This record gives sequence, structure tokens and C-alpha cells, in this order.
Amino acid sequence: MTSTSPQQTSHDQELRAAAAHLGRRRLLTVTGAAAALAFATNLPGSAQAAEVDARRAVIAYPFTLGVASGDPLPGSVVLWTRLAPRPYETGGGLPRARIEVQWEIARDRRFTRVVRRGEATAHPEFNHTLHIEAAGLDHDRVYYYRFRAGKWISPVGRTRTAPASSARLTDLKLAAVSCQAYHDGYYTAYRHLAGEDLDVVFHLGDYLYEYAVNATGGARNYTDRTLPAHFNRETVTLEDYRQRYALYKTDPDLQAAHAAHPFVVTWDDHETENNYADDIPENGVPRAGPSSPKGGEEGEFLIRRAAAYRAYWENQPLRRPQQPSGPDMRLYRRLQFGRLAQFDILDTRQYRSDQAYGDGWQASGPESENPSRTITGATQERWLIDGWRASRALWNVLPQQVVFSRRRSTPAAAYKLSMDAWDGYPASRDRVLAGAQSAGVDNLVVLTGDVHVSYGLDIKRDFADPGSRTVGTELVTTSVSSGKDGADQPANWATYMAANPHMKWYNGRRGYLTVALGREAARADFKTVSAVTTPGAPITTAASFVTEAGNPGLKPA
Repeated sequence: MTSTSPQQTSHDQELRAAAAHLGRRRLLTVTGAAAALAFATNLPGSAQAAEVDARRAVIAYPFTLGVASGDPLPGSVVLWTRLAPRPYETGGGLPRARIEVQWEIARDRRFTRVVRRGEATAHPEFNHTLHIEAAGLDHDRVYYYRFRAGKWISPVGRTRTAPASSARLTDLKLAAVSCQAYHDGYYTAYRHLAGEDLDVVFHLGDYLYEYAVNATGGARNYTDRTLPAHFNRETVTLEDYRQRYALYKTDPDLQAAHAAHPFVVTWDDHETENNYADDIPENGVPRAGPSSPKGGEEGEFLIRRAAAYRAYWENQPLRRPQQPSGPDMRLYRRLQFGRLAQFDILDTRQYRSDQAYGDGWQASGPESENPSRTITGATQERWLIDGWRASRALWNVLPQQVVFSRRRSTPAAAYKLSMDAWDGYPASRDRVLAGAQSAGVDNLVVLTGDVHVSYGLDIKRDFADPGSRTVGTELVTTSVSSGKDGADQPANWATYMAANPHMKWYNGRRGYLTVALGREAARADFKTVSAVTTPGAPITTAASFVTEAGNPGLKPA
């Protein structure tokens, strides 16, 4: 039986109070308020939907959103799809009924050597999504998978299991991606990513944006289609978020990337709302007292957060422990790839203190430097450091959301820092770095997204002293599309490079990052495309760096 945390109990109370409050105020329909209460359960509704024969229920091709896999373990991987013959409609064009779907895994793309097969139920309560936790597979092996619903067969996906925890790997190649605003351009980077030879892809957040997408797809400027009007508003309700995922996942380049590689995902802010902090919305209100259930703006935000988290889990290849309970979802988790690498995937959004000084770029001061402030929450921080103490991996990699290293806005004495990044939580960063040191972590690599540019940064034990010891490497991947085309050298390029001597690379184009981990060194390749507002741009390796095992610090490759 799963225990309930004090935070979950508190949020359940707040959710109920807010749902009642919204019902009275008519900000959402009564149905919407009732649906918010249903988020407290992890299972489909108590009034079980009838089961129907897939051959009768699925009368048109249902795999319009493609297939995906993720969270590889030794001998296991998650397989994902959603049935949606008409993906832009509520319910995806399916009856509100349970539908049986067959799946199979093979060693070859033609499925002449099938090694696992099974049947699973696509529940309407989960919008007919499927999360198959396939097990009993070989370690460290490429597999192919597909689904069948009625007479329809899905595209074939390629995935890979993780090696045994004791395996002494010599190499591992990963990619990192983030920030894919649909309305800012095409997913050209994903088309190139699909052709890479990779073991795993880490998505570091902003998979979806809550902002409106107009009839022509924003900067995509479609002339061959007109998007439905319901996309041209901000996402707030569960149905809003579900439909927005459907829009994003119909993109053929995103589908190609998911079909080619297993993804390990974590969110940032836009999957729910820009720059929210824990249960405080972007334009937040002061926290109520601990014994006061919230029925106002903060409680209303928890309803929105519950909707966003539910839709996120439904649409990603995540395991059952990540299934949300109301507005709470345990997304931080640990993956190991033999003795070569341990990945501690963080959530720096759900448990953080509110941004200091009203957010934005501000001068650091007593509020931001308060030692009680946290970006991870105390429980996740302990989990991270305890995991490092138990780690036997050569490389300890930290996939997470916002910039970890210091970024001064100017070399002048009166500089500002981002209050949304780790710079706004310096005590939290100091505790994490102290924990890494006490755990004997010699090869720390932080993977970051969020900022729509790429950085290569040396992590200093004391950022105020440029000569202090380098204790790790931060690799920041640029956006897939957010920020539109960008530029090789943004307007503040010279200022940033001068203000931050530990910054070894800065580029403002779209693209992604690949990292090859070896026994002697890690190599980072920053890949960029010249444009995303028009499709088909070529990929370029803009820069390559290495950091040596046991000798952290970026050097040109």
C-alpha cells in the first residue's frame, strides 16, 4: 500500500476547498469542479466504463500520435501510445469505453523474432493512453515494438534496455533536449535527432507550452491547414492540456524522435504555467496559514496543477510510481547505466520556495540568500545526496531544469541574477555541492534546459572566486524551437562571457546536445540548426568540448 505524504493530504484538502469555491463562483463548470476531486484517485473512476470490442470501437486509424518508450531499466522499458482517431477532438473520436490493445516486442524491425507480447486496456479515464511496463527483456539490448487495436497496427518504435547495474560499460551516448514551443517554429532538430545513434534521450522540460496557438500555428505560418479554435487560448483545464498534447504529438518530427529512442522526461514550468513555484502561480498570492485550506487563487491553481500533472503523465512514457495523486506527482527518480553512469533526474519546480524579490533578474540579497530557501525541497535534496553516497558510477549526471551555475548579468559591481534559476537559491546550491563533495563525487555533470540557448559552464565551488576549484561541469542544451530562430551570438553574448569567466560556451541557435560518456572523458557536442521558422534546416555541430574523468573542467575537443 502506498503511503500518503503530509503534502498530499494538505493538497487534497485544498483541492476540495478550491473545487467547491470554483463551483460557487462558476469560474469552471460544476462538472469541471467535480472532475478536480476525481484527481485524488490513481485509478479510473469508480463507475467503470464498459468494455467494447476494438474492432467496433476503433473504426479509423487510431495511432495518430505515434509511439514512444522511456525510463529504461535493466531488462525493462516503458512503451507508450494513445488511441485517438480524431486527435483534436475531446475523447479523440472514441467512445467512453475500455478498449483492449495488443502489444509486442521483437529483436528485429520485421518482427520475425518476437520475444514478448501482451494485451492491455486503454481506459477512457486516462484518455485511452497506454503505459506498458515491459519486463523480462535482456539487458542492454535494442528492441522493436508496436501496438495493435482492432485491425490497425501502430508505427514501429525502436527502444533499448539499460545494462545491468554491475556492468562495466566503456561508453554511453545520450542526448538532451528542452523547450519546444509549437507556435515558435518547426521541430527540425527532432528530425535530425531521430537519425542519431543514441542510447537514451533526456527531455529537460517545457515539452508543452500553455500559451495560445493560433489557426496558422504561430511562427509555422501554415498555409495547408487551419488549426481548431480551441488551441487559441491558454491551457487551464484537463481537456485543454490533453488537447494541447495532441497538437504537439501530431508533429511528425517529434513522433520520429520518440520512435527512434527511449526518452527520460522531466518537466519545468510551462507544462503547467510559466514560473510557478510549488503551489504558487506565476502571479501568486501569499501562502495561507498551514491550517487554512485554500479556496481562493492558490487553491484554484492546485486544480490547474492537478489537470496539468494528470495530462503530463498520460502523455509520457512514465512508470506507475510517477502516476499523480491530485496535484502531487513524484517525478524525481534515479536510473543507472552499469558502473559508468548514474542519472538522478530532478524536479526543481514542484517543491521550491517562491522566487525571491518577485522573480525576474534581481540583485541578490537577504531574501534570496536565506539559508532556509530550497529549489528541490528537503526530501528530494536528501534523496539526491543519499543516492550519491551509494553511487558506484564513474559519472554522476544530474538532468534537471534551470541553470545551476552562477550567471552574472554584467561584469560591473552592480550585477543581477536570475531569481528563477539556482542563483535565486544559493543556499540550496551550496548544500548540493557540499553533499557531492562529502559523497566523493568526482565527476559531476549537470544537464540543464530552460533558457533557449546553449552554455558550457565550469561549476566552481565558490563562484565569487574565479580561481576556486572546479567541481563539475554544466551542459545547457538550447531549445528545440522556443525563441524562434535565434542567433549564434545573442545581443548579450560579449557581456555574459566577460561577466562569467567559468562560461566556456554560449550560443543562441536552436538544436540539441549530445554527450558521449567514456571511461577517460566525456565529450559534449552542441548541435544547432540555422532556422526553425521554416522547415528543413541542416544540422551543424557548433562546438565540441571534453571534460576528463577526475579532472573536471571544459576544454575544446
